[in-house]
Amino acid sequence: MRELVRRIEEATPAGRDRAVDALRAFAILGVVLGHWLVTALVFDSGTVHAASPLQHMPQLAPISWAFQTLAVFFLVGGQVATKSYASARARGMTYGQWLRARLGRLFRPVAAVLVVWLVAAGGMLVSGVGLDTVHTLFKLVLSPLWFLLVFAALTAATPLVSRVHPLWPLAVVLYVDVYRFGNGGAQWTGWINLPAGWLVPYCLGALWARRGAGTSLRTTGWVLLVGGSAVTALLVLFAGYPASMVGVPGAAISNLNPPTLAAVTFGLAQCGAALLLLGPLRRVLRRPTLWAVVALVNLSAMTIFLWHQTSMMAVTCLGLLTGGDLPGLHTVPDGGTWVLARLAWLPVFALMLTVCWLTFRTYEQPRRGRGGSRVVREGRPGRTREARRA
Repeated sequence: MRELVRRIEEATPAGRDRAVDALRAFAILGVVLGHWLVTALVFDSGTVHAASPLQHMPQLAPISWAFQTLAVFFLVGGQVATKSYASARARGMTYGQWLRARLGRLFRPVAAVLVVWLVAAGGMLVSGVGLDTVHTLFKLVLSPLWFLLVFAALTAATPLVSRVHPLWPLAVVLYVDVYRFGNGGAQWTGWINLPAGWLVPYCLGALWARRGAGTSLRTTGWVLLVGGSAVTALLVLFAGYPASMVGVPGAAISNLNPPTLAAVTFGLAQCGAALLLLGPLRRVLRRPTLWAVVALVNLSAMTIFLWHQTSMMAVTCLGLLTGGDLPGLHTVPDGGTWVLARLAWLPVFALMLTVCWLTFRTYEQPRRGRGGSRVVREGRPGRTREARRA
């Protein structure tokens, strides 16, 4: 491990902003833990259906505040893509070359998970598993992919949107919500917020890339944190928006599907907190061991994200071999006992995710060169493609 840490440290370019990588890792791991905590598979009369503890215990809504971290991911995505495109153009790369390089890492691991699950779904149907059960499981796998499609579309549009001020898409979200909630407009118009809502943090990240670091960045962080938190609180307390920042089965309104104004303002508060954490993160990540952890998570970010639901489902299905309903795994999430039991299952989910990572990580980071090293390239430490991607 000491040798691995040393190699990662030597392979990291001196000017790399490690805090940005830490924010991306935090965003991915937040989504993973959030799904593991608020998603339950309940077995009832031979059929599997999804349930949520937020459905039975709405007082747990603050859990969604901590683990709904997609806004931070789009913030970092906008910042990195804007800088990457400017750097590519300076090196003489065409837009098509740049886009293929950016999207290739996203869609190779997606193809792998889709092929595996298409085969698995076919096998379950042939073996007599009910269509409702297969639909529930397949939906859990596919549902996180929506954000990748939005992220890919925004990445492709980076040359067009990188100079759009975040207030413009925020105004679109505000108008759509006033129309559909305040004026009784058609509910389908809410889907306009799917690109517009995530365009807000993405454009904020692009603005960050253009203006760089400095005292204004810290001021912006405080404005976003305080202002976003205050507006979100007002929307939840007085405008009828749900307190949960993730979807809850059976709820009349979801803050996330499609995004509402409350989800966007909450995301802005998270982005403000992220900007304020840049300084402390840069100091902490001078420690090679901590930086190695962040770098490794970033190298496999998509693999972790794509296979975390499969890991949870695999553990849940294997638990059936015990012959009974295990608390926190197969039981209805309707009390504190379930919550404590689910917390105890998290390390088991993580272990199964490690197995999936070992199996499928090569689709995200194919081995290159003799010996297959993905950390250091001979002759030019500090300039490896893998270190730049981390």
